[in-house]
Amino acid sequence: MERKGICVAGNMSVDILYSVRGLPQSGELTTIHDVKRSTGGALCNVIGDLAIMDCALPLTALGRVGADAEGDFVLETLRPHKNINLSMIKREGKTSFTAVMADEISRERTFFHYRGANAAFCEDDIDWDKIPSALLHIGYILLLDALDEEDAEYGTKMARLLCHARERGIRTSLDVVSEAGDRFKRLVPPALKYADYCVINEIEAEKVTGLKLRDEDGVLIKPNIPKALEAIRNFGVSGWAVIHCPEGGYGLDEKSAYAESPAIDLPVSAIKGKVGAGDAFCAGTLYTASQNGSLAEGLELGNAAAAASLMKSGAVEGMLKVEELKKLRTKFNETNY
Repeated sequence: MERKGICVAGNMSVDILYSVRGLPQSGELTTIHDVKRSTGGALCNVIGDLAIMDCALPLTALGRVGADAEGDFVLETLRPHKNINLSMIKREGKTSFTAVMADEISRERTFFHYRGANAAFCEDDIDWDKIPSALLHIGYILLLDALDEEDAEYGTKMARLLCHARERGIRTSLDVVSEAGDRFKRLVPPALKYADYCVINEIEAEKVTGLKLRDEDGVLIKPNIPKALEAIRNFGVSGWAVIHCPEGGYGLDEKSAYAESPAIDLPVSAIKGKVGAGDAFCAGTLYTASQNGSLAEGLELGNAAAAASLMKSGAVEGMLKVEELKKLRTKFNETNY
């Protein structure tokens, strides 16, 4: 089988976006000014972004949604993209959803997540003989309960799945959810051993590696970025180890060569929301990898995709075609970090 395109697996959910002006303290009340519904999760966001970037790129979705109206909504949202194969999505139980509290003042957001159907997604849901893709991206570790389970041989079920994908000649990529707690060092390293690409943010990288990446004032400790990337590579990542954050994208390629790209310096007035910006960066990076581009090119496209996402309130509605993304940086002044 000649493998082409990207398979995206993992979290599928409905995001219910509540717009507020200032997040309340405990016991306080704030007014919701608007309510919007959209699809969310690593699968929906990344595959939706990729489908818009290149309508000729073959895409396959692997995950679970509920046998309910919310599940219908998720599939109806993805179905117009003719390059996405949805035939392997399993429907059972209740669709996962996330209540997103979006602060119109700070542009920050807070998430309240119901795990739902995503919690049961596992390798048994995958028919490997029907996967035509050259690259498999899956997210999020720490939010897919069945795959986060312990495995006596591989460490976790997620690591087993990634190993089996690589045995079939499929390159692998993973993402992690930002979560409070101590599960990172137990659940993430086993999967990194079987990953060709790892694209995570600075918060997740700090928890995985134990290296401090922001100081007490929230300033990025940039000299520690290459050290964290090297630590991620040492867990077993064979290709690109990438860290993204508001300041930019940073990575080590398959030859341990370092690359970085500053974020596009958007004016505050242009930023409409931060939901999905990380997944957009991931999509840009993965697209470049699928086209055998360089890490430096991947970071550039990832930053452009993140900027496009930031200029709209939804997770994927701001995405542009690859050609348009490559022109985006010239529209804004670049900031040196």
